[in-house]
Amino acid sequence: MRLDVVTIFPDYLDPLRHALLGKAIEQGILSVGVHDLRDWATGNHKSVDAPPLGGGPGMVMLPEVWGNALDEIAAGRAGTQLDTAAAHRNDKLRHDDVARVAPRPYAADTAGDVDKPLLLVPTPAGEPFTQADAQAWSREEHIVFACGRYEGIDQRVFEDAEKNYRVREVSIGDYVLIGGEVAVLVIAEAVTRLIPGVLGNTVSHEEDSFSDGLLEGPSYTKPRTWRGIDAPEVLLSGDHGKIARWRRDQSLGRTQRVRPDLIERARAEGILDKDDLFTLDAREVSTDIGVIMSATAWEKHQNKVAKKLRRAGYPAERIDTQVMDTSCQPDNVVVNQFFAAENGPLLDPVYRVVVQGRTTLTPQQATQAVVNALPGVEYWYGSTVERR
Repeated sequence: MRLDVVTIFPDYLDPLRHALLGKAIEQGILSVGVHDLRDWATGNHKSVDAPPLGGGPGMVMLPEVWGNALDEIAAGRAGTQLDTAAAHRNDKLRHDDVARVAPRPYAADTAGDVDKPLLLVPTPAGEPFTQADAQAWSREEHIVFACGRYEGIDQRVFEDAEKNYRVREVSIGDYVLIGGEVAVLVIAEAVTRLIPGVLGNTVSHEEDSFSDGLLEGPSYTKPRTWRGIDAPEVLLSGDHGKIARWRRDQSLGRTQRVRPDLIERARAEGILDKDDLFTLDAREVSTDIGVIMSATAWEKHQNKVAKKLRRAGYPAERIDTQVMDTSCQPDNVVVNQFFAAENGPLLDPVYRVVVQGRTTLTPQQATQAVVNALPGVEYWYGSTVERR
């Protein structure tokens, strides 16, 4: 990929020479040309701006200066070529090399004449820059950045530039900067890191925030305990399925807290599966019931209760049972139910069963799910409430 940046402050782009972008330059994956807009300015003062037509505050950048600059760059002007800020080690195989991971480039932007270079104009008035844009633009061969200043660039520049470019006006956020250079650094890094070969592990950017429409969850490394704070136990379990589910749930939870708009978009686009929806919509609840139940049946089936509840949509975090002393409870509701319906003596014990978990079921449905999971229960009394 080739990047060309037009600016009145060429030194502002020096960060493009550092870290992974500098390494990409060194490896020949990326080339960067920086162009001083004043090279096309005329007169003693090399002026690049003038007062706005119609009056008003500030200055507007001149069309003739920008027009000539973009024409020459489209024709092949190289500008000042950036080299890497420091030599990098290239003698060590990276993850994708060792694992023989084939490049997995993203789908390209097919809007407009794809044979033309892409001209990106950072401006608060542009369309929001997203991860999807970064993915698509990582397939571009040539991107040109126009760094505006003051009140911006004369709009006719972009209308005229459409002869040689696919023009996109983009915003990196709902705020205003002094000029476009910082936005260029943001966009260039976001795009370049997605070019195959720039990162050593392809999966590291495929699981980024926004790559699947969500924010990335928290990350942890060694030691297991640091300053009295333990890393989540699941990450040390070795169970890759549980770890993947935990990370997905953390991503969903963070996105719901911080960017609920992304969750609503994901729902509308249908990209959330039933497990995702459960994570988002389930409530923490507690079911507390008294039941008459055969001790033998309970002994035989107690290990199956959690599985039955999970199938019913009420995965239990905890199940507690205890035999109740009904002699101290003459008005026990369950016992009264039994004697109202039966003529014989009460031979089975009365259990108190407390289940805590998360579910999307209504309280009535959750209570019934617990009753159904217990063996041979006919008489019971209790309810489910949300935990605070």
